[in-house]
Amino acid sequence: MQAMRFEHLVQINDPLVPLLDTLTRAQLWSGLALFAHEPMRFNPVLEDARVISQGADAIERELNFGTHVVRDRVTLATLRELTIAIEPGTRWPASRLTVRIEEPSNDALFLRFVHEWPEDAPRTELDEQTIGMREQAYKLHHLDIVARIRDLGRGGLLG
Repeated sequence: MQAMRFEHLVQINDPLVPLLDTLTRAQLWSGLALFAHEPMRFNPVLEDARVISQGADAIERELNFGTHVVRDRVTLATLRELTIAIEPGTRWPASRLTVRIEEPSNDALFLRFVHEWPEDAPRTELDEQTIGMREQAYKLHHLDIVARIRDLGRGGLLG
């Protein structure tokens, strides 16, 4: 797999869109914590998720996608960010996803999603179209995560 870095922002609160449900930083963090602790709520293709170990600020998990199993470690920095370090498998290299809460002003709240593969990851020739399709798939998954967090907020499940 080609070494890469891909990042993008998702706006959570927009004062120019009054009909958009507003989330507080604490609610957004609660949603991200649920994403880490209960991944099946956020990924419909996930067949099973098992916690291997859990501490105050880290979770080791095994995620079963049916055709393959992924092991990862989620590190939580309360109200700031979570990082998912994915162990290498037979079909993919180690990688990392960081989801960071950004609040440039009191009425603006964003999530920054950053996918990274280390520079020493095995490289193959991926054409630009394949890379673009992967990035689009990431964006759609991130938007689904945010939509689910919004649903949980509307349901009063985020505090």
